Amino acid sequence: MADPSSYRPKPGEIPDSPGVYRFRDEHGRVIYVGKAKSLRQRLANYFQDLAGLHPRTRTMVTTAASVEWTVVSTEVEALQLEYSWIKAYDPRFNVKYRDDKSYPYLAVTMNEEFPRVQVMRGHKKKGVRYFGPYAHAWAIRDTVDLLLRVFPVRTCSAGVFKNAARTGRPCLLGYIGKCSAPCVGRISAEEHRELAEEFCDFMAGRTGTYIRRLERQMAEAAEEMEYERAARLRDDIGALKKAMEKNAVVLADATDADLIAVAEDELEAAVQIFHVRGGRVRGQRGWVTDKVEEITTGALVEHALQQLYGEETGDAVPREVLVPALPDPVEPVQEWLTGRRGANVSLRVPQRGDKKALMETVQRNAQQALALHKTKRASDLTTRSRALEEIAEALGLDSAPLRIECYDVSHLQGDDVVASMVVFEDGLARKSEYRRFQIKGFAGQDDVRSMHEVITRRFRRYLAEKERTGEWTEGGNGADGTAPDGLPEPPVSTLTEDDGRPRRFAYPPQLVVVDGGAPQVAAAQRALDELGIDDIAVCGLAKRLEEVWLPGEDDPVVLPRTSEGLYLLQRVRDEAHRFAITYQRTKRAKRFRAGPLDDVPGLGETRKQALIKHFGSVKRLRSATIDQICEVPGIGRKTAETVAAALARATPSAPAVNTATGEIMDDDDREEPGQAAGSPGEPVSAGAPDERRGQER
Repeated sequence: MADPSSYRPKPGEIPDSPGVYRFRDEHGRVIYVGKAKSLRQRLANYFQDLAGLHPRTRTMVTTAASVEWTVVSTEVEALQLEYSWIKAYDPRFNVKYRDDKSYPYLAVTMNEEFPRVQVMRGHKKKGVRYFGPYAHAWAIRDTVDLLLRVFPVRTCSAGVFKNAARTGRPCLLGYIGKCSAPCVGRISAEEHRELAEEFCDFMAGRTGTYIRRLERQMAEAAEEMEYERAARLRDDIGALKKAMEKNAVVLADATDADLIAVAEDELEAAVQIFHVRGGRVRGQRGWVTDKVEEITTGALVEHALQQLYGEETGDAVPREVLVPALPDPVEPVQEWLTGRRGANVSLRVPQRGDKKALMETVQRNAQQALALHKTKRASDLTTRSRALEEIAEALGLDSAPLRIECYDVSHLQGDDVVASMVVFEDGLARKSEYRRFQIKGFAGQDDVRSMHEVITRRFRRYLAEKERTGEWTEGGNGADGTAPDGLPEPPVSTLTEDDGRPRRFAYPPQLVVVDGGAPQVAAAQRALDELGIDDIAVCGLAKRLEEVWLPGEDDPVVLPRTSEGLYLLQRVRDEAHRFAITYQRTKRAKRFRAGPLDDVPGLGETRKQALIKHFGSVKRLRSATIDQICEVPGIGRKTAETVAAALARATPSAPAVNTATGEIMDDDDREEPGQAAGSPGEPVSAGAPDERRGQER
């Protein structure tokens, strides 16, 4: 625990001007980013008596080892630079709005030759039209199912589309009239794109045009006594109206607005957002955050606006944003929003009428979300703090272990031996820093030896990074030069790669947890001792009796079953086990038995994969002619003749199996998902174990 007075700037050093500041820990890691109208006044608040600080702020300033700042010209620049640094450094003590779920969008892939309607999550892609977010994926599917009667746009995957084009037969939706079947040429690419654009127009709120057009066509069909066509149009109109009813009008005059409400207590805050487009609620989403310091509702709103619109431009930012309280000052935020949209944006608190009534509904949703969040034990800040304190007390640590790393080894009867490393910070999983290891130096069920190897490799990398960087290089209180957008360029920390990503093993934990008992703990401690590391605690959690083992101790530490500390250790251990076994199953699934193709001389895994991918199976490959085999890229006539002869000699029952998908997949570890441990472009030796970055998706 650091004393804030040890790194407090000298009087007169801090300028009395707008800027952005960063607190770093002893390893140079940025743990908090903030902005201020006056850097001098704002930073002075952090160096007062610790007893007067918010508990979370007190933890931050005692964890930090230095503070630095960058002066900017205006508050708008400070707002934008603060957002950029929060995205770049992901500081652990900043306000982070964690989505209470992963929200789906209805997406139309207008960037493809034949646009597709589908459910999408995650980052938005260029050239794709998005509608939502929706609360549930089934709500999107219900809406799409209704609209496909009128707008039969393609909804199939690329594989289904290509297969239908190859066979000349459309899928089921094509037969029942819910797809225009461009895969078999029923309509041209231009006609299908026009259909997709009409679908987007309807979803964007321009519904009246299509309803009136269909009603006119229905009347004309009835007059011409085409009653079946008139009945079909009548059903289409009913489907459109039913889809419209799912999004009832809540604001008149086709208003485009986002409504943001906040419910909060002393420790946490919940944010709810309603997206209104064309007067209808098109989507809803919610966030929950821990309060880092004493913060006003206006400041929470400002952080929510940064998170909501930081990556958005153009029409994604609505004309009107309604909030429960305005940031102080409001002008820089409003100017920033206007710059994101490229047109004027109104940021205000609704006072009366329909907008105030709808804001009350959003507020009730926020209050319910906060109440629900409070019931989730793992996400409660007070509970997590108590758990960390209990672990520190049980293990005899000087302070609470804010960063915990847990390791587990997984294999199947000695084959495909792998290990996992999961990271928990402040009691929460930090999946971006998970890592996976392949154990290739030996095979077998020696978990102890595997654990020793994994710990050695992980902390050897840490020592190498530490030696290369000299811990870290301080960027100084300012920046040289400017970024392309005119903002100051942030100082470059040597704890990050050239592309700005943090180095993979640059930060040490306060506690290493291994899945296992005394033997595994002894192996982990021996690995640290061999590397000369003596400031990292080690413990193990045995599955059978949930006992905590410490190095050199004959008896385990037994935590009460109701202990929050034991509950946290169990979650960490279970997450490491899940991550390890998932990776092990992935490797196992990629083990391929190619049957007769294994006996073909000179035919490597890549060309085996190409053959099976081209023909779909060994059975089809066996029935192909030599000329057809020659059509596969990389297969010459001589090789084709050899393949045909080998298949002719083999029995028809000879298997060609990928245990997961039926496809040949290269077993070279460089083809595994994730990144190799070396620097970008660094080759991975076939005989060397390989650390991999493993973020869950």
